Amino acid sequence: MRHVFSRQIRFADIDQLGHVNNVRYFDYLEDARLAMLYLDPIRAGGRPHRGLVVARHEIDYRRTLTFRPEPVRVETWVTQVSPVRFTLAYEIRDEDVVFVTARSVMVAYDPAAGRPRRLTEDERAYLEKFTG
Repeated sequence: MRHVFSRQIRFADIDQLGHVNNVRYFDYLEDARLAMLYLDPIRAGGRPHRGLVVARHEIDYRRTLTFRPEPVRVETWVTQVSPVRFTLAYEIRDEDVVFVTARSVMVAYDPAAGRPRRLTEDERAYLEKFTG
């Protein structure tokens, strides 16, 4: 199962060349990740997943995306889960075109201890819904 987040392109996202600036795509990924891990669990009556930090981002720009009235979809899924970290894969796309593919490595983190921690059973169960 993929998490699907709809993202409206803003005029501020467009650079001097008339397309979405490369750095803005990271905002799209962040918005989708926040919805998947924080907002959607709250909306479902659960607890948000806190204490997760980004350890790595990779992004591949496939097609140019320009300003348009239709939003794009940010589809997110889990490709790997280990005791301390997990990997998210993304596509920024519409019905016909994939504009960006990306990957984030996320690490469970304990801010009080200042070090990584193990994922909880609840976190692992939630992530498992988005694997495959």
